[in-house]
Amino acid sequence: MMIDEIDKKILNVVIGNARLSLREIAKQIGYSVVTVMNRMKRLEKEKIIKEYIAHIDYEKLGYDVNIIIKIRVSKGKLFEVEKKIAIDQHVSAVYDITGDFDSIVIAKFKTRKALDIFLKKIQTYEFVERTETILILNTIKEKYNLLL
Repeated sequence: MMIDEIDKKILNVVIGNARLSLREIAKQIGYSVVTVMNRMKRLEKEKIIKEYIAHIDYEKLGYDVNIIIKIRVSKGKLFEVEKKIAIDQHVSAVYDITGDFDSIVIAKFKTRKALDIFLKKIQTYEFVERTETILILNTIKEKYNLLL
């Protein structure tokens, strides 16, 4: 599906604040509510807009231990391992990557103990050959990019 400038304007507004009403979005981009409603329905139907989510400040909820784990997996078992890791409540993202490792996991924990338990658990998974854990000290930017 091709998106045009109107779609991009709508998406940029929704990226910035998914809670806005159709009327507020229409006002911001200068089009009618009906136009915005029809466009958004089409974007949802085409799965360009997958969901509307809140951006949570996890540190305020006590999740102070944020990490990136690089994982090397035995050949042919990458998706199996990633699916197993992805269901854990601490995991916010799992990516296939290129380079010396096969996958990257981003996760948040309240304590080092919880992180330790998680790491030891995934290191016991069959087909996980090696992991490397990176502690995130500060988050400079964590937001979706606007469409140009």
